[in-house]
Amino acid sequence: MIEARSVRVGFVCVRNAGRSQMASAFAERERAERGLEGSIEVVTGGTHPAETVHEAVVTVMHEVGIDPSDREPREITTDELESCNIVATMGCSTLDVSEAESSTDVRDWALDDPAGEGLDTVREIRDEIETRVRDLFDELDSEAGEGSEASEKPEGTSTVR
Repeated sequence: MIEARSVRVGFVCVRNAGRSQMASAFAERERAERGLEGSIEVVTGGTHPAETVHEAVVTVMHEVGIDPSDREPREITTDELESCNIVATMGCSTLDVSEAESSTDVRDWALDDPAGEGLDTVREIRDEIETRVRDLFDELDSEAGEGSEASEKPEGTSTVR
């Protein structure tokens, strides 16, 4: 189980209208299902946010019981990102977390963009995101179980996975 101190996880892409919205929604659900509301903080944003979440994303998320229709893409700052323990970029970010100045663990998930894609493709992207988010929470649980301080940022440079 993740320790009581907070771990801050960010999900970022350029437009914050598809992949990062799905990832943050799955993370919020995972956090609730594992009873970690006080231990995991989820943030999301884009470097150049869109006006709305992609309609296809809303549709396929409804299929798995998540309603993202009230979510709004938002801009995320470098300060917000550097305050995260882990930042997952979706493969398109213009993220600027300097390795020399930050101990944020940056992971590039390199996911396809759902913008303009058909529902079957968006479903595949959604399912990949759900798996990666679940794996991330399993990793955090595992690290906490091994006695490591999952809530502390790793020392040294950023990691891109």
